[in-house]
Amino acid sequence: MITVESQAAVRSAPTLPLTTRLGAARIGVTSRDNALAIWRDVVGLELMSEDAEALHLGAGGQELITLELGATKPFPDRSLGLYHVAVHVPTRQALAEMAVRALMRRVRISPTDHLVSEAIYLWDFDNNGIEITFETPWRGHIGNGEDGFYVKTVDGSPHSGREAIDIDDLLGELDDLKNVPPLMPAGTRIGHIHLHVNDLERAMRFYRDGLGFGGLFIMRRFGMGDLGLDYTPHTIAFNIWSGPNAAQAPKGSAGLRWFHIVVPDQAALDAMKARLTSIGAPYTGTNEGLEVRDPADNLVKVAVAT
Repeated sequence: MITVESQAAVRSAPTLPLTTRLGAARIGVTSRDNALAIWRDVVGLELMSEDAEALHLGAGGQELITLELGATKPFPDRSLGLYHVAVHVPTRQALAEMAVRALMRRVRISPTDHLVSEAIYLWDFDNNGIEITFETPWRGHIGNGEDGFYVKTVDGSPHSGREAIDIDDLLGELDDLKNVPPLMPAGTRIGHIHLHVNDLERAMRFYRDGLGFGGLFIMRRFGMGDLGLDYTPHTIAFNIWSGPNAAQAPKGSAGLRWFHIVVPDQAALDAMKARLTSIGAPYTGTNEGLEVRDPADNLVKVAVAT
Protein backbone atom coordinates (compact mmCIF):
# COMPACT_ATOMS: atom_id res chain seq x y z
CA MET A 1 0.00 0.00 0.00
CA ILE A 2 1.29 3.44 -0.99
CA THR A 3 1.65 5.84 1.89
CA VAL A 4 0.26 9.25 0.97
CA GLU A 5 0.90 12.49 2.71
CA SER A 6 -1.66 14.86 4.14
CA GLN A 7 -2.16 18.02 2.09
CA ALA A 8 -3.70 20.02 4.93
CA ALA A 9 -0.53 22.08 5.35
CA VAL A 10 -0.17 22.62 1.59
CA ARG A 11 -3.59 23.56 0.28
CA SER A 12 -4.54 27.22 0.33
CA ALA A 13 -6.55 29.75 -1.61
CA PRO A 14 -4.51 32.16 -3.73
CA THR A 15 -3.72 35.52 -2.17
CA LEU A 16 -2.95 36.93 -5.61
CA PRO A 17 -5.90 38.54 -7.42
CA LEU A 18 -7.50 36.02 -9.76
CA THR A 19 -6.88 38.40 -12.66
CA THR A 20 -3.15 37.73 -12.28
CA ARG A 21 -1.73 36.04 -15.37
CA LEU A 22 1.54 34.76 -16.75
CA GLY A 23 3.29 36.97 -19.27
CA ALA A 24 5.97 36.18 -21.82
CA ALA A 25 8.71 33.72 -20.96
CA ARG A 26 12.25 34.41 -22.16
CA ILE A 27 14.21 31.35 -23.25
CA GLY A 28 17.74 31.03 -24.61
CA VAL A 29 18.40 29.31 -27.96
CA THR A 30 21.48 28.62 -30.05
CA SER A 31 20.12 29.08 -33.58
CA ARG A 32 17.51 31.41 -35.07
CA ASP A 33 16.55 29.01 -37.84
CA ASN A 34 16.37 25.93 -35.63
CA ALA A 35 14.32 27.81 -33.06
CA LEU A 36 11.81 29.00 -35.64
CA ALA A 37 11.56 25.49 -37.08
CA ILE A 38 9.89 24.43 -33.83
CA TRP A 39 8.40 27.49 -32.15
CA ARG A 40 6.92 28.98 -35.34
CA ASP A 41 6.56 26.13 -37.83
CA VAL A 42 5.38 23.43 -35.40
CA VAL A 43 4.02 25.17 -32.32
CA GLY A 44 2.49 27.85 -34.54
CA LEU A 45 3.54 31.07 -32.85
CA GLU A 46 3.82 34.11 -35.09
CA LEU A 47 7.19 35.82 -35.43
CA MET A 48 6.03 39.30 -34.44
CA SER A 49 9.42 41.01 -34.55
CA GLU A 50 13.10 40.31 -34.17
CA ASP A 51 16.33 42.12 -33.46
CA ALA A 52 19.97 41.17 -32.94
CA GLU A 53 19.23 39.86 -29.45
CA ALA A 54 15.91 38.06 -29.62
CA LEU A 55 12.93 36.71 -31.54
CA HIS A 56 9.53 37.85 -30.30
CA LEU A 57 6.73 35.35 -30.92
CA GLY A 58 3.08 35.34 -30.01
CA ALA A 59 -0.53 34.84 -31.02
CA GLY A 60 -3.40 37.24 -31.59
CA GLY A 61 -1.03 40.20 -31.31
CA GLN A 62 0.16 39.20 -27.80
CA GLU A 63 3.81 38.31 -27.24
CA LEU A 64 4.07 34.95 -25.47
CA ILE A 65 7.64 33.72 -25.97
CA THR A 66 10.87 35.67 -26.33
CA LEU A 67 13.72 33.57 -27.72
CA GLU A 68 17.04 35.05 -26.70
CA LEU A 69 19.74 34.39 -29.29
CA GLY A 70 23.36 33.67 -28.49
CA ALA A 71 23.33 30.50 -26.39
CA THR A 72 26.36 28.36 -27.16
CA LYS A 73 25.02 24.93 -26.19
CA PRO A 74 21.70 23.19 -25.53
CA PHE A 75 20.09 23.10 -22.11
CA PRO A 76 21.70 20.15 -20.30
CA ASP A 77 19.70 17.35 -18.73
CA ARG A 78 19.69 17.09 -14.92
CA SER A 79 19.74 20.87 -14.51
CA LEU A 80 17.58 23.27 -12.56
CA GLY A 81 15.45 25.61 -14.64
CA LEU A 82 12.79 25.00 -17.25
CA TYR A 83 10.99 21.68 -17.48
CA HIS A 84 8.47 23.14 -19.88
CA VAL A 85 6.53 26.25 -20.68
CA ALA A 86 2.89 25.59 -21.47
CA VAL A 87 1.12 27.32 -24.34
CA HIS A 88 -2.62 26.97 -23.67
CA VAL A 89 -4.89 26.96 -26.71
CA PRO A 90 -8.56 28.02 -26.67
CA THR A 91 -9.95 25.08 -28.67
CA ARG A 92 -9.31 21.37 -29.15
CA GLN A 93 -9.14 22.07 -32.86
CA ALA A 94 -6.06 24.23 -32.27
CA LEU A 95 -4.45 21.33 -30.38
CA ALA A 96 -5.18 19.02 -33.31
CA GLU A 97 -3.75 21.55 -35.79
CA MET A 98 -0.53 21.67 -33.81
CA ALA A 99 -0.32 17.86 -33.86
CA VAL A 100 -0.63 17.87 -37.64
CA ARG A 101 2.10 20.49 -38.04
CA ALA A 102 4.39 18.30 -35.93
CA LEU A 103 3.52 15.08 -37.77
CA MET A 104 4.01 16.71 -41.16
CA ARG A 105 7.54 17.76 -40.12
CA ARG A 106 8.29 14.45 -38.39
CA VAL A 107 8.84 16.15 -35.05
CA ARG A 108 8.52 13.79 -32.11
CA ILE A 109 5.59 14.58 -29.82
CA SER A 110 4.10 12.99 -26.72
CA PRO A 111 0.29 13.43 -26.64
CA THR A 112 -0.91 12.87 -23.06
CA ASP A 113 -4.36 12.85 -21.47
CA HIS A 114 -4.23 14.44 -18.02
CA LEU A 115 -8.05 14.30 -17.75
CA VAL A 116 -8.23 17.94 -16.58
CA SER A 117 -6.35 18.81 -19.75
CA GLU A 118 -5.04 17.30 -22.95
CA ALA A 119 -1.39 18.04 -23.60
CA ILE A 120 1.14 17.56 -26.36
CA TYR A 121 4.77 17.63 -25.24
CA LEU A 122 7.76 18.33 -27.45
CA TRP A 123 11.24 19.83 -27.28
CA ASP A 124 13.05 22.32 -29.44
CA PHE A 125 16.54 21.66 -30.80
CA ASP A 126 18.07 23.14 -27.64
CA ASN A 127 16.24 20.78 -25.24
CA ASN A 128 13.81 23.47 -24.12
CA GLY A 129 10.57 21.78 -23.07
CA ILE A 130 7.23 22.84 -24.55
CA GLU A 131 3.70 21.77 -23.68
CA ILE A 132 0.65 22.65 -25.76
CA THR A 133 -2.41 22.44 -23.51
CA PHE A 134 -6.15 22.35 -24.03
CA GLU A 135 -7.96 22.64 -20.69
CA THR A 136 -10.81 20.16 -20.05
CA PRO A 137 -11.90 20.79 -16.44
CA TRP A 138 -15.42 19.48 -17.12
CA ARG A 139 -14.02 15.94 -17.40
CA GLY A 140 -12.72 15.74 -13.82
CA HIS A 141 -10.66 17.35 -11.10
CA ILE A 142 -7.26 17.13 -9.44
CA GLY A 143 -7.26 14.72 -6.50
CA ASN A 144 -6.73 15.86 -2.95
CA GLY A 145 -3.38 14.08 -2.69
CA GLU A 146 -4.53 12.00 0.26
CA ASP A 147 -6.21 9.17 -1.64
CA GLY A 148 -3.32 8.12 -3.88
CA PHE A 149 -4.76 9.53 -7.11
CA TYR A 150 -3.60 12.50 -9.13
CA VAL A 151 -6.94 13.10 -10.87
CA LYS A 152 -10.49 11.75 -10.75
CA THR A 153 -13.32 11.77 -13.25
CA VAL A 154 -16.51 13.69 -12.50
CA ASP A 155 -18.09 10.48 -11.17
CA GLY A 156 -15.18 9.96 -8.75
CA SER A 157 -13.35 7.25 -10.66
CA PRO A 158 -9.54 7.36 -10.48
CA HIS A 159 -7.60 8.33 -13.60
CA SER A 160 -3.87 7.98 -14.08
CA GLY A 161 -3.52 11.43 -15.64
CA ARG A 162 -0.86 9.99 -17.91
CA GLU A 163 -2.78 8.11 -20.58
CA ALA A 164 -2.11 8.56 -24.28
CA ILE A 165 -4.45 10.76 -26.27
CA ASP A 166 -6.33 8.93 -29.01
CA ILE A 167 -4.73 10.69 -31.99
CA ASP A 168 -7.38 9.52 -34.43
CA ASP A 169 -10.04 11.02 -32.18
CA LEU A 170 -8.06 14.26 -31.85
CA LEU A 171 -7.55 14.58 -35.59
CA GLY A 172 -11.30 14.09 -35.99
CA GLU A 173 -11.58 17.74 -34.88
CA LEU A 174 -10.28 18.76 -38.31
CA ASP A 175 -12.17 18.89 -41.60
CA ASP A 176 -9.10 18.94 -43.84
CA LEU A 177 -5.77 17.50 -42.66
CA LYS A 178 -4.04 18.96 -45.71
CA ASN A 179 -5.11 22.53 -45.05
CA VAL A 180 -4.09 23.25 -41.47
CA PRO A 181 -3.52 26.89 -40.46
CA PRO A 182 0.15 27.69 -39.80
CA LEU A 183 -0.46 29.78 -36.69
CA MET A 184 -2.12 29.52 -33.29
CA PRO A 185 -5.43 31.37 -32.95
CA ALA A 186 -6.13 34.48 -30.92
CA GLY A 187 -6.81 33.58 -27.31
CA THR A 188 -3.71 31.40 -27.05
CA ARG A 189 -1.77 32.26 -23.88
CA ILE A 190 0.97 31.14 -21.54
CA GLY A 191 -1.09 29.11 -19.10
CA HIS A 192 1.52 27.58 -16.81
CA ILE A 193 5.21 27.14 -16.22
CA HIS A 194 6.82 23.93 -14.91
CA LEU A 195 10.23 24.17 -13.28
CA HIS A 196 13.03 21.93 -12.11
CA VAL A 197 13.84 22.74 -8.47
CA ASN A 198 15.80 20.97 -5.73
CA ASP A 199 13.47 21.27 -2.73
CA LEU A 200 9.69 20.83 -2.89
CA GLU A 201 8.88 22.48 0.43
CA ARG A 202 11.05 25.54 -0.19
CA ALA A 203 9.57 25.97 -3.67
CA MET A 204 6.04 25.72 -2.28
CA ARG A 205 6.78 28.30 0.42
CA PHE A 206 8.20 30.72 -2.15
CA TYR A 207 5.45 30.46 -4.75
CA ARG A 208 2.57 30.15 -2.26
CA ASP A 209 3.56 32.24 0.77
CA GLY A 210 5.77 34.69 -1.11
CA LEU A 211 4.30 35.23 -4.56
CA GLY A 212 0.76 34.30 -3.51
CA PHE A 213 -0.39 31.39 -5.69
CA GLY A 214 -2.78 28.90 -4.11
CA GLY A 215 -1.20 25.68 -2.90
CA LEU A 216 -2.65 22.58 -4.56
CA PHE A 217 -0.40 19.71 -3.50
CA ILE A 218 3.04 18.31 -2.87
CA MET A 219 3.18 14.66 -3.88
CA ARG A 220 6.52 13.26 -2.80
CA ARG A 221 5.94 9.92 -4.50
CA PHE A 222 5.71 11.85 -7.79
CA GLY A 223 8.42 14.30 -6.72
CA MET A 224 6.39 17.33 -7.68
CA GLY A 225 4.23 20.16 -6.43
CA ASP A 226 1.45 22.31 -7.90
CA LEU A 227 0.04 25.77 -7.35
CA GLY A 228 -2.78 27.60 -9.09
CA LEU A 229 -5.15 30.50 -9.43
CA ASP A 230 -8.71 29.76 -10.50
CA TYR A 231 -8.29 27.47 -13.50
CA THR A 232 -7.34 23.82 -13.90
CA PRO A 233 -4.84 22.24 -14.02
CA HIS A 234 -2.29 24.67 -12.49
CA THR A 235 -0.34 27.88 -12.99
CA ILE A 236 2.99 26.93 -11.43
CA ALA A 237 4.34 23.39 -11.18
CA PHE A 238 7.72 22.19 -9.99
CA ASN A 239 9.57 18.91 -9.65
CA ILE A 240 12.79 17.42 -8.28
CA TRP A 241 13.35 15.04 -11.18
CA SER A 242 16.77 16.50 -11.99
CA GLY A 243 18.07 14.98 -8.76
CA PRO A 244 19.33 16.18 -5.38
CA ASN A 245 22.61 17.53 -6.75
CA ALA A 246 21.12 19.46 -9.66
CA ALA A 247 22.39 22.98 -10.29
CA GLN A 248 21.62 25.77 -12.70
CA ALA A 249 22.94 25.11 -16.20
CA PRO A 250 26.43 26.42 -17.06
CA LYS A 251 26.72 29.91 -18.46
CA GLY A 252 26.04 30.00 -22.17
CA SER A 253 23.51 27.16 -22.08
CA ALA A 254 20.07 27.46 -23.59
CA GLY A 255 17.14 27.36 -21.18
CA LEU A 256 14.92 29.65 -19.17
CA ARG A 257 16.14 33.19 -18.69
CA TRP A 258 13.04 34.29 -16.80
CA PHE A 259 9.26 34.23 -16.85
CA HIS A 260 6.78 37.00 -16.18
CA ILE A 261 3.90 37.26 -13.74
CA VAL A 262 1.52 40.13 -14.47
CA VAL A 263 -0.50 41.47 -11.54
CA PRO A 264 -3.49 43.77 -12.09
CA ASP A 265 -2.45 46.80 -10.04
CA GLN A 266 0.05 48.42 -7.70
CA ALA A 267 -1.82 47.20 -4.63
CA ALA A 268 -1.26 43.59 -5.69
CA LEU A 269 2.44 44.29 -6.25
CA ASP A 270 2.79 45.96 -2.84
CA ALA A 271 1.09 43.00 -1.16
CA MET A 272 3.50 40.64 -2.91
CA LYS A 273 6.47 42.68 -1.73
CA ALA A 274 5.21 42.38 1.84
CA ARG A 275 4.80 38.61 1.51
CA LEU A 276 8.29 38.18 0.05
CA THR A 277 9.74 40.23 2.87
CA SER A 278 7.88 38.13 5.43
CA ILE A 279 9.48 34.90 4.17
CA GLY A 280 12.94 36.45 3.80
CA ALA A 281 13.03 36.37 0.00
CA PRO A 282 15.05 39.37 -1.27
CA TYR A 283 13.72 41.13 -4.35
CA THR A 284 14.83 44.03 -6.52
CA GLY A 285 12.47 46.80 -7.56
CA THR A 286 12.25 47.55 -11.30
CA ASN A 287 10.41 50.05 -13.49
CA GLU A 288 7.91 47.29 -14.28
CA GLY A 289 7.54 45.90 -10.76
CA LEU A 290 10.13 43.58 -9.22
CA GLU A 291 12.58 40.77 -9.87
CA VAL A 292 13.08 37.84 -7.52
CA ARG A 293 14.79 34.45 -7.67
CA ASP A 294 13.15 31.33 -6.35
CA PRO A 295 15.12 28.98 -4.03
CA ALA A 296 16.42 27.11 -7.10
CA ASP A 297 17.70 30.40 -8.60
CA ASN A 298 15.02 30.61 -11.32
CA LEU A 299 14.38 34.28 -12.13
CA VAL A 300 10.82 35.61 -11.89
CA LYS A 301 9.88 39.08 -13.12
CA VAL A 302 6.68 40.62 -11.83
CA ALA A 303 5.01 43.48 -13.70
CA VAL A 304 1.92 45.59 -13.15
CA ALA A 305 -0.58 45.35 -16.02
CA THR A 306 -0.70 48.40 -18.26
